[in-house]
Amino acid sequence: MHADPCLWITSGVVGGVGYVRGVNAHRPDDAPDTADPAPGPGRVVLLTTSHRVAPGLLSWPAWQALRGADRVLCADEAHPQLPYLREAGITVEQAAPTAEELVDVCVGDRTVVVVATAEGEPRLTDGLARLAGSGRLRMPSLELLPASYDLPGARLLDLIQVMDRIREECPWSSRQTHKGLAKYGIEEAYELVEAIEEGDRDELREELGDVLLQVVFHSRIAEEDPEAPFSIDDVAATIVTKLIHRHPHVFGDATATTPEEVKEHWLRTKAVEKRRESVTDGIPLGQPGLALASKLASRVRTADLDVPLPAGDGIGYALLAMAVRAEAEGVDPEAALRAAARSYRDAVRAAEGLDA
Repeated sequence: MHADPCLWITSGVVGGVGYVRGVNAHRPDDAPDTADPAPGPGRVVLLTTSHRVAPGLLSWPAWQALRGADRVLCADEAHPQLPYLREAGITVEQAAPTAEELVDVCVGDRTVVVVATAEGEPRLTDGLARLAGSGRLRMPSLELLPASYDLPGARLLDLIQVMDRIREECPWSSRQTHKGLAKYGIEEAYELVEAIEEGDRDELREELGDVLLQVVFHSRIAEEDPEAPFSIDDVAATIVTKLIHRHPHVFGDATATTPEEVKEHWLRTKAVEKRRESVTDGIPLGQPGLALASKLASRVRTADLDVPLPAGDGIGYALLAMAVRAEAEGVDPEAALRAAARSYRDAVRAAEGLDA
């Protein structure tokens, strides 16, 4: 038996674009293999695009399909791709045919390209699937052709658009300031740390999003500053420049084969950038005490300084000595204390007759 062309049909929609599966829609499996002199059933190309990619930037296969089509249809006259297609000499008809009408248009081996709307044309593709299943008609082949693709990080553009609208329309968000949001940044950072230490992947993903929101929210507020405005693009450009500059072993000619050498590169470059006089410059003194002590000890050890611990009585000096010892042994004293505190919390709940 000769192989019939198959019909590619969608059975659902993911992210606004239908996914596809192939079925033989020309005849039942047990139909006799006879020559068919009738005109071919043609071809339908469902052309999908991403709204996150600039209109007009389409793949080469997409342009080939558009230029080789007998007809190009689009249900949405306001589709952002249409001005660019027409400028390129592509005739696009505004039409929303039913499945039956589209099958009729394709008769005679004609190729019809349907420029899909953002919803992915589920009504049309479902209708074609029903016709294929009925076995009443010789079906054209249906090809799903992504004309533009989302690059990694594309959903960040959605986040920025959502933040813009919230800032403009939400009574609470539109009144927030950097100072007013500062406490939320601290809270979200602690919740992120907890998710990491608990090993909860779902919570980790959510808390990373909450931290990301703080960055986007503050950047959006910063755009409105009358004296020194900056945007999320400026924030991203700053960190990109910093990462490239502080990784000369990746982006330059320097060599680093161990994590220790990488850290030396980082600190040496950072010292030149910041023009700091002391290894203690830039350490935020408002951070939790154990973390502060550990950070100071790390800077001292990295700079190969011999600085005795201050003598003094009381729990503070004892904790300082313990934090310095922990850092020297590669232990994060804050994390270690949190782990011990969680065990203590579990013991308290057990004493209360509750689950940990």
